[in-house]
Amino acid sequence: MNARRLVLLLIYLCCGVLSIACAEPDSDNRNIEPTDATQVKVGTAREANLTFSAQRAFAMLEKQCEFGPRPPGSAAHRETQNYLFMELQKYTNSVALQPLEYTVDGKTLHLNNILAEFVPGGPSVSGKPRTGETLLLAAHWDTRPIADHDPNPENRDTPILGANDGASGVAVLLELARVFKAHPPPRRIVIVLFDGEDYGRTGDDMFIGSRYFARNLGKWKPDYGILLDMVGDKELTLPIEANSWNANREFTAAIWNRAAVLGLAPFQQRLGPAIMDDHVPLIKVGIPMVDIIDFDYPYWHTIEDTVDKCSPKSLEVVATLVISIVYDGL
Repeated sequence: MNARRLVLLLIYLCCGVLSIACAEPDSDNRNIEPTDATQVKVGTAREANLTFSAQRAFAMLEKQCEFGPRPPGSAAHRETQNYLFMELQKYTNSVALQPLEYTVDGKTLHLNNILAEFVPGGPSVSGKPRTGETLLLAAHWDTRPIADHDPNPENRDTPILGANDGASGVAVLLELARVFKAHPPPRRIVIVLFDGEDYGRTGDDMFIGSRYFARNLGKWKPDYGILLDMVGDKELTLPIEANSWNANREFTAAIWNRAAVLGLAPFQQRLGPAIMDDHVPLIKVGIPMVDIIDFDYPYWHTIEDTVDKCSPKSLEVVATLVISIVYDGL
């Protein structure tokens, strides 16, 4: 073999070795990158907490309030519905309206619960298997048409802005939806934003959307759930809500115990008042539900329930607990 042929042979062999060496990492990369939703790995609570942005959540609270008061039948109510629906569509293809009609004082209201589903991912990074559970996360997106608890009688027929009473819980859930897309949880999550929670002058004409949902669960039926209401107060205090405790003591205790383990000081290990809220209709049909609510809020049902009374930190505290429950279970 002459020298020229020998050099060509050596070049050929070297290129072959290099091509094999380069092919191996490319093959590994293809295995790492998911090709469909079933290959997405389950996220962890740590990853989810790092992804959750209290500032983004607070911006969503502000955005809702920019529409103004959002009672059913108003232009702001329709605009807010469109915003919430489109926002959830960014994070899951499974978003639906649950329309209903309700007549009160001779007026027919056209309402919509807004529902979104997040299916579990594949095997967990930490080895934890996904579960067959469905966890419901809920809040109400409408606001009260009257400020019936305002200290000034002249304001009591004025609609409220509802920065805390409505927008705060929704803001947490919208930001959690973004987190769920980035880090698929190990259990099925259903987010429901109830309409008509705060409409009537008495409880008979309130909780309209949740009562309808409870009668029409269908494929959305959860195994258990958590309601977030009035969770944005700067002076956040969250005692155990009594209706939740009386109906599902073990479940409720587990949530507040988890908050203690996480060092979330606003969750107080004491029994608070029994609150009529959107969790009650679900409790009545056998769904374990817990209401996380700060009812010690001096601006409740007044025109002073405004953005300046709320805090990104409070939203983050509540989200930290929910994330722990979603990814680690109870």
